[in-house]
Formats: sequence, C-alpha cells, structure tokens
Amino acid sequence: ESEAKKTGMWREMERMGVDVWPSRGSNWDVLCCLSALESSDADIGLCGWIIVGFSLLLMVVTLPISIWMCIKIVKEYERAIIFRLGRILRGGAKGPGLFFILPCTDSFINVDMRTITFDIPPQEVLTKDSVTVSVDGVVYYRVQNATLAVANITNADAATRLLAQTTLRNVLGTKNLAQILSDREEIAHNMQSTLDDATDDWGIKVERVEIKDVKLPQQLQRAMAAEAEASREARAKVIAAEGEVNASRALKEASLVIAESPSGLQLRYLQTLNTIAAEKNSTIIFPLPMDLMQAFMKRE
Repeated sequence: ESEAKKTGMWREMERMGVDVWPSRGSNWDVLCCLSALESSDADIGLCGWIIVGFSLLLMVVTLPISIWMCIKIVKEYERAIIFRLGRILRGGAKGPGLFFILPCTDSFINVDMRTITFDIPPQEVLTKDSVTVSVDGVVYYRVQNATLAVANITNADAATRLLAQTTLRNVLGTKNLAQILSDREEIAHNMQSTLDDATDDWGIKVERVEIKDVKLPQQLQRAMAAEAEASREARAKVIAAEGEVNASRALKEASLVIAESPSGLQLRYLQTLNTIAAEKNSTIIFPLPMDLMQAFMKRE
C-alpha cells in the first residue's frame, strides 16, 4: 500500500510538470513536502470555505469591475505561487500566461525561473600548507521548483550567496597551494556538487561554479619568482657546461686530424687571416710558426 501510494504521488507530480523523479535520496522528502504544501488548501476548514464563498459572491456582484482584479498575467520565465487564506493553492505554481485569483482571500508571489549569476566576494583562505590566498569565483543557478523556493526559505538568493562563500572556504581549506593553482576544474566541480545537494530542499539547481582568480601575497609572489629564476639559471649553467664539453670533444678530434698533416695547420692560419681581413680591422695579429724561429735560434 505504501509503494502504491508513493507511485501515485510520483505520477501526480509528473502530471503537474514538476521534475522531481528520484536522482538523489532526498527527492522523496522533497516530494512529500510538495504534496503536503499543495494539498493544504483542502484544510482551510468551514470558516475558510465561508470566506471563500463570500469572496466569490462579492466578485459576481461587482462584475465586470472585479474581473480586472481577478485576472493576472505571468510572463514566460516566471511562475506564480498562489496563497488562499495563507495556504498554498492546490496545483502548485501557475503560469506562464493567465491565471485567476479571488479578491480578498488570495495573494500570489512571482518567482523568476531564469538562470541567475552572482560573484563570490574574494575570500581570505588558509590552505592546507598554511599559505594565505585570496580566491573569488562566480556561481550560476536557477529556481527549479518555485513552490519550495517560496515555502521552505525566506530568501533563496541571499541564502545561496552565503552558502557559496562558506563552501568556497571549506573546500579550499582542504587543498594545498599547488592543488589550488592546478586543479581549478576539480575544485569547481566539488563546489557545484556540494551547493547542489545543500540547496535541493530550497528548489534551487546550481548549474555551474567557476573559480575566477587566485591572488597570492606579494612576499610569496617574490619568493616564487626568485625560486623560478634560480631554477632557470641552474638549467642554463648546466646547458652551457654540456656545450663546452661537446665543443672540447670536437676540438680534440680536430687537433688529431690536423696532427696527421702539418700543412693543414698552415692552411688554418691562412683561413684565420682571411676571416680577420674581411672585417676591415686596422690591426692584424699574425701567428708566427715556431718552426721558423728555430732556424734563427740555432744561428745564435
């Protein structure tokens, strides 16, 4: 009997156009809340029905003037929650288009169903490795169920903003600085899941969360820049040393080739002179072979 009642309630909500089929465990609680809210107009009591009947009689007597007070228009992106004697009218949210209310006994609240965006103010967060950073972001959400957004919370927009700030601080507090700088997509996904679960009872659907900027303290920025510069200098020195080793090996092989032919050294001298003369230098240093000096040394 319980399962049949539950199935009947699901079908009733599907007929009304409310998308609350169970994708999470809390949806059954949401459904029960919706069912209680939307059947509350049947419990207005005898006195309530008398007041409603008097309101209908007053409307008929004052026709056609009263018709302009009874017919309301809801835009395509809005839904109207009607309260009759303080209770939500059976049938849930109305709209878009025309709907009918009774004077004196009915009131309504319009709920915007479009996607709403807001910026998360910069939050000073102490990371897991004890580094203070300033992080801000942006959240995209929309009202998925207008009845819950009106009946379960005073101000869904303000509550979602405050919850987003708290969630940002809690999520980043479990990460170190390297993870915050490199895993922004994962952090945004965790925040979206947490916010979506928390706002489910409010009829809010969090569609997207993005981390905008991560600001580091000036001292930390200078320290990181110095560390990166020292690392680059160390790599440059290693590359220069490897180049010198390769050049020395090439010179050694060249000396072995020249040692096999003494005339090759003279050709190398001439090639060097040709290179110097091409640059239009006023002073030319000519290397004199030691073999020529040996003849003069023997005469002395």
